Amino acid sequence: MDHYARIQLAIEHLEKHLQEPFNMKDVSAAASFSAFHFQRLFQAITGFTVLEYLRRRRLTEAASTLRNTAQGVLEIALSYGYHSQEAFTRAFDTHFGITPARFRKLEQKALTEECMQHRIDFNEYRLQLGTAFHMNPPRMVTLEPIRIIGYEYKTNLNSEQHYTEIPGFYHEFGREQKFMNIPERIRPDMAYGVAAHFQEDGAFSFIVGEESSGSGDSLEPGYTYLEIPGGLYAEFTTEGSEQDVRKMIYGSWLPASKYERREGPDFEVTDVWKSTPERLDMKIYIPIK
Repeated sequence: MDHYARIQLAIEHLEKHLQEPFNMKDVSAAASFSAFHFQRLFQAITGFTVLEYLRRRRLTEAASTLRNTAQGVLEIALSYGYHSQEAFTRAFDTHFGITPARFRKLEQKALTEECMQHRIDFNEYRLQLGTAFHMNPPRMVTLEPIRIIGYEYKTNLNSEQHYTEIPGFYHEFGREQKFMNIPERIRPDMAYGVAAHFQEDGAFSFIVGEESSGSGDSLEPGYTYLEIPGGLYAEFTTEGSEQDVRKMIYGSWLPASKYERREGPDFEVTDVWKSTPERLDMKIYIPIK
């Protein structure tokens, strides 16, 4: 079963439990993905987060219930996960531009189509691949384990926070010369960025560092040691925005490929001496099987 069909299973699970407390782990398990990887795939393919989809679906169904039943606003609010009528009213008004009470009283009760979130169909996304972002295909490489020491930054998938913050991590790492605190540096011309320590809520660590022959003992505060596992990787050469490349990898290439992402961190390697602020000489590595 391909990625699109598996994610659709998660959507069907979510729809069946739309009025129950949301559990990311249960939804992603329906697709046989880890919670973090499911969120990353979903966001790359659709352009919005799982939680945003859930919020929009609940509000859309709540609007339908308001329009077609006599249930009280508080009852509807509680059934769609809001803890009070006030919280539901604020969310409804922010999203639709009208309060639930006023919406119910209007003779014309249609809402603009762009505000509605209908049940998503990932088969449609499969058909749209022909118009998706394209780049050169990756090279498949088998790597030996790589030992990294670097500075650990915290970020999150939600609201594409990581895309905003990661460039700043690199700038701070260089500006404050954090690389000077890395013991036994092997290749100081190569800067590594490693995504690791994935959490179910979308949080993860982004470690900026270098290869080191050190043991990782007695590091300065904020620094960490990790070993990138050896094995098969898809190696992508960036052409333009790194953000676009990552969206393409998880939004188009991986779902359409014959490969599965295996456990382990993504990482990228920048040749510092060959790079300029306008054009990075960077390769991105995704562990696959």
